[in-house]
Amino acid sequence: MKVLVPTIVDGLDALEGAQVVRFDPAAPIPDEHLDADVLVGWGLGDAQLADAATRLRSLRMVQLLSAGSDAALAAGFAPGVAICSGRSLHDRPVAEHALALILAAARRLHTLVRAQLEHRWASELGGIQPEPSPGVFTTLRDARVTIWGYGSIGSTLAPHLQALGAHVTGAATRARTEGDVEVVDRDALPALLERTDVLVMILPATDATRHALDATMLAHLPRHAWVVNVGRGATVDEAALVAALEADALGGAALDVTEVEPLPASSPLWERDDVILTPHAAGGRPLGAASLVAANVAALANGDPLANLVQVVGD
Repeated sequence: MKVLVPTIVDGLDALEGAQVVRFDPAAPIPDEHLDADVLVGWGLGDAQLADAATRLRSLRMVQLLSAGSDAALAAGFAPGVAICSGRSLHDRPVAEHALALILAAARRLHTLVRAQLEHRWASELGGIQPEPSPGVFTTLRDARVTIWGYGSIGSTLAPHLQALGAHVTGAATRARTEGDVEVVDRDALPALLERTDVLVMILPATDATRHALDATMLAHLPRHAWVVNVGRGATVDEAALVAALEADALGGAALDVTEVEPLPASSPLWERDDVILTPHAAGGRPLGAASLVAANVAALANGDPLANLVQVVGD
């Protein structure tokens, strides 16, 4: 079995029973390796994925190291190719980044950095402060946090929020209870948003989730609420978000992902004092990738069920 592994992935120089071939993820797959059985997808752009889908005609599995699989599903791989995600590999880094964004919003670190660059002592944010601060999100103590897209990342994030005093509720396609976290379905979400201080978006990009957070859903959030998106940019209606911020109908937004990446220089999000932007930096470190790839290569060879199977193309 021939397994194509990007040069940027460590720990995969040898796989039992397989020939590992390293390739440059920024370049087309060399012709001599078009007979590969497995493609490990990490660092490939849309053009590289489409090229691989067209030319790798013996492919049996695409093992992604990303949590999302939308790009691979759209690439046009042949029927019968199994697409497996990197679900769980990014749980801890993304949860950590989400927590950092929430705390930065609460403690106004973005405003303080601007003041520092201006050599200005931001006395309005220092010294004696009311507790609680009415109409402003300033702390996770007793804050009501909703995690929309409550999966493995959300369940990793929740205990950290709870340890700092937050009350966490999840939202997903199916209502349930996970540990001590109540998870509501879409029908119950509007009422939940009305009593939310921080909305954390961790939704995947699908046809069903495109602009899930639109003007109607944004209108349910209190005026002081913050939106934090560490999922996919397409799940938030960016124009509606900007409109809500301009109308002073939201406390702010902390965005690690945007509809177009990199975010165009013309976007009004750049100039807003109530917006924190990071460059899709929440993930980028797939923890445990080597173990997942090795397990799925072995499962493919033995005809066993594949971990994190998203779809077999054509099914």
